[in-house]
Amino acid sequence: MRLMLISSSVAHGHGYLEHCAASLLDFLGSIRKVTFLPYALKDWDAYTRKARDGFAKFGVEVESVGADGRPDLQTAEAIFVGGGNTFRLLCQMQEYELIEPIRQRVAGGMLYMGASAGSNLACPTIKTTNDMPIVFPRSFDALGLVHFQINPHYIDADPASTHMGETREKRLAEFHEENDTRVIGLREGSWLRVDGDRATLGGTTGAKLFVKGAAPEEWREGTREFPPPASRR
Repeated sequence: MRLMLISSSVAHGHGYLEHCAASLLDFLGSIRKVTFLPYALKDWDAYTRKARDGFAKFGVEVESVGADGRPDLQTAEAIFVGGGNTFRLLCQMQEYELIEPIRQRVAGGMLYMGASAGSNLACPTIKTTNDMPIVFPRSFDALGLVHFQINPHYIDADPASTHMGETREKRLAEFHEENDTRVIGLREGSWLRVDGDRATLGGTTGAKLFVKGAAPEEWREGTREFPPPASRR
């Protein structure tokens, strides 16, 4: 499986996907048409226009879902799942019964790209999303294309802040009180290129790795392996 999982489609000082354009084009190789899933936002037409305009700057054509709301997965060489509300995204995926077909196509070689909610969707579950549950999916189980969780838009605590609510690090510690899966806190401006069990961090802002029972670890560059748990091998 080959994936590109982006923290956010827009980074400070850049337009839509501009901050990761070089890596995105390298990831696509000779592919110049991407199938776009707009399910995470309410207005699919406006979202598709935004994606088309953004990808057009890089010479890539965007094909969205059909009149029946479903993508053409039979001919797709690459799929891009946009950001928005992760709960709404997963609900639409379940409604159109796309979870297993997309798993199979990615396992068969179709490239997967996601930004924000689209990156959450590639994980085992959507439990580490930042979004509010504005709708209720049948379960939190997602595509499971990788063996770790992602927390997109990860923000480090500001020691000078007077905010009294939980920091992102605290929320992820609460996740590990009930779950064992590793979590990558992916800051805006960073992304992961995944090839099988190997993930390479791209961008300039880095990430933070959270493992249950261990102190959070800073990840600035390089490739790491994330094999499945021994019980799942």
